[in-house]
Amino acid sequence: MKKYLFILTLLSVFSNAQIVRKYSNEFLNIGAGARGLAMGGAVISNQNDVYAPMWNPAGLTEIDRDWQGAAMHAEYFESIAKYDYISFAKALDSNDGVLGISIVRLGVDNILNTTQMIDSEGNIDYDKISKFSTSDYSGIISYAFHPAGKEKLSVGVNAKIVYRNVGKFANGFGFGFDLGAIYNADSGYKFGAMLRDAITTVNFWSINQKELSAIVNGEEFNPAPKDKMEITMPKLNMGLSKNFELNRDLELLPEAGVNVDFAKTAALISTDFASITPYLGAELSFQKMIFVRAGVNKFQNVTDIEDLKRKVTFQPSAGIGIRYRGLTLDYAITSTGIGGSNYFSNFFSLKLDMGEFRN
Repeated sequence: MKKYLFILTLLSVFSNAQIVRKYSNEFLNIGAGARGLAMGGAVISNQNDVYAPMWNPAGLTEIDRDWQGAAMHAEYFESIAKYDYISFAKALDSNDGVLGISIVRLGVDNILNTTQMIDSEGNIDYDKISKFSTSDYSGIISYAFHPAGKEKLSVGVNAKIVYRNVGKFANGFGFGFDLGAIYNADSGYKFGAMLRDAITTVNFWSINQKELSAIVNGEEFNPAPKDKMEITMPKLNMGLSKNFELNRDLELLPEAGVNVDFAKTAALISTDFASITPYLGAELSFQKMIFVRAGVNKFQNVTDIEDLKRKVTFQPSAGIGIRYRGLTLDYAITSTGIGGSNYFSNFFSLKLDMGEFRN
């Protein structure tokens, strides 16, 4: 059943193509690193390592020596969708900046292709059912630095190239930018903000009409969309955090914030101009070696398909982590939504910090 949901989603993308879409390039909004995912994305102001480009590139400035590398693999919806992330970041001695390179992939395999199942006279031939795959890729180059004379302020930018492929039906190329900033106040509070797709991200699609459409009894089905350009509108993430030393061994790092979509969505607060969703997460650490995390986000008003009543859903998450010298292993478990469908996904991520490893 879940594979058919993916097929319906793909068909809706083609049949209802518009220049501006609410959920274009959503694979880049998932995030990366089990730490951030366990905290429900509550890391906009405190993700300070090689995973920062996916949350706020300004956090890369905390890498002040040598280099870091990271990798993550996850599978969604009982392994139907596979998500991979690898990244590298290095401190630059020349101008006190940090350079990062990341690669992201989200893929779905073995989707049934039924576009040629019915011939031009309306006869059904099941032998013409084939399978295809879809894959979304992005290469991201990040740079972060402290503006001259403003050591409390970190600024970062992502330059990203996107390639999306839908079997033999279509492929698209895109490009865009993200901007981020983190301010460290004297009180210990950190304020972070990230503007995704700051000047919009543009995808240019090439569609194989012969493979996509079918003529049955003189009527065309699955016609190719007229618009070949897709625009991803900006999204704003803002968060506030502070680290509290509970005692000699324990520290607590909570963050609260909001995600703003400049479109009308199912968020708790939604208008034609913008939709606002709150989030909250925290990390408890023991001797900065063992970590316990939890978070909640994506509060939405949805309609129950059984009783057709409106209700609020949200997505909880949790996880643990362990760090020894420069090696960190993190685990997270997330839910698709309490109050609605309730499927769980598991994430494992690994990070190597050569600056700590060589000490």
